[in-house]
Amino acid sequence: MNIFTYKGYNGMVEIDPQAGILFGRVLDLDAVLTFEGDTVPEAEQAFHDTVDDYLDWCAERGKEPEKPFSGKLILRISPETHRAAAVAAASEHKSLNAWLAEAVERAAREAVMA
Repeated sequence: MNIFTYKGYNGMVEIDPQAGILFGRVLDLDAVLTFEGDTVPEAEQAFHDTVDDYLDWCAERGKEPEKPFSGKLILRISPETHRAAAVAAASEHKSLNAWLAEAVERAAREAVMA
């Protein structure tokens, strides 16, 4: 996975072999923010510039920039999985929220390292 991180924002980078460039998009925003470069350092700098330009644009207009993540996650699962997770959390003397947060954190860490 090719992800840049800057000021709390993440950018996914891909290769366009036909054009011979790296291009990407800032993730986690309703706004569509893109960037590109000929090399990895150029693409990363373009990502930083795009985030900075977005933050400057918001500041000039007195608009609050979108935050990439609120820390709140709405999750829809089957009642059976909900029950099983609640039982697992209780067996570890944890709240369901704490148990799920740990499980998601563990899974995300493993996915990023893969």
